[in-house]
Amino acid sequence: METASLDELENHPRTATVTKHATEPLDLADMALNYYELEPGDSFSGGLHTHMNQEEVFLVVEGTATFQTKDDTVTVGPNEVVRFAPGEYQEGTNESDDRVRAVAMGAPQEAGETRAAVPCGECGADYHVAEVGADGVSLTCPDCGADLSM
Repeated sequence: METASLDELENHPRTATVTKHATEPLDLADMALNYYELEPGDSFSGGLHTHMNQEEVFLVVEGTATFQTKDDTVTVGPNEVVRFAPGEYQEGTNESDDRVRAVAMGAPQEAGETRAAVPCGECGADYHVAEVGADGVSLTCPDCGADLSM
């Protein structure tokens, strides 16, 4: 058995005020687990994206999160969950005036290629391949290789 305290996990804020990764502390083998706190205007990810090999489930513990896909928008309130299939574009944000606290679960743990729904200005491709690094997110066009930095 493994345990972890949210209070003791390191915060990795990027687009959310609080982002805590529990995957490694719990020694998870088959899924990824993250905890988020979003202030008004914050986002879970920073843009419309998909993981080609991973389904994602978000459990909203407090507040109301708004999730956008390419086709729809849905609000998810306290004690509600939403699932996104591998390859389904989504972005979750806090459009309310209150804090959102949520848990995100992804399976399998390795998300595979992550795609951002950002068209290429060079060749017109529909998306860029996203890589998250220490310096932020880099986007590369899969067709022409053009790079964007965010």
